[in-house]
Amino acid sequence: MSEPALALRDVGYGWPGRAGFRLTCPAFALAPGESVLLLGASGSGKSTLLSLVCGIVTADSGTVSVGGTDLKSLGAGRRDRFRAERIGVIFQQFNLLPYASVSDNILLPLRFAPDRRRRAGGTAEADRLCSALGLPEGVAALPAGRLSVGQQQRVAVARALIGSPPLIVADEPTSALDAATQDTFLKLLFERTAEAGSSLLMVSHDERLGDRFDRVIRLEDIVTTQRTAA
Repeated sequence: MSEPALALRDVGYGWPGRAGFRLTCPAFALAPGESVLLLGASGSGKSTLLSLVCGIVTADSGTVSVGGTDLKSLGAGRRDRFRAERIGVIFQQFNLLPYASVSDNILLPLRFAPDRRRRAGGTAEADRLCSALGLPEGVAALPAGRLSVGQQQRVAVARALIGSPPLIVADEPTSALDAATQDTFLKLLFERTAEAGSSLLMVSHDERLGDRFDRVIRLEDIVTTQRTAA
């Protein structure tokens, strides 16, 4: 039986400082190739959970494992390299470098991930992803800041998908899109993650997205949060 793409067990984490935010997650798992939508309101712990999943912070207790690797077993530098190799992240605000070319933005994660770089095959794969995501011919050479919002979002998807990382994490990626652009974006995202065989974990507050996913989970059903005193 294959390892889960992502597994959390008995996880606890608290942000340090006065009136800190503490999150606990008894159990959650994402199967290889599965798509899951996590629904949660603002302040419900979505950002904290994603920080744990991506290894930006490490759990105070319990385990967060990606493909069978416990993130807490890795030092900070190895954890950064592991994230670059194994996780593609689509940020809510895209986080593109506006003066860098579209191609350079897409290829950026590969600078820190030699195995993923070998799988990707370089600029030819960036061009292929641009075409597959419906971006116009020649766009790869343009500065990312010159693109429309919808085009920038497709570049962010291409950056997450290049080199076929086994886990894609998307943080409210449709929140700034109108209904038509949102529908097109999700169709392309699911097509490309299926092509790569990647698992998809998306967090959102929008219940209307649920029909597209293998599972829909409310955040409060898998995590509890509380404010802690200093």
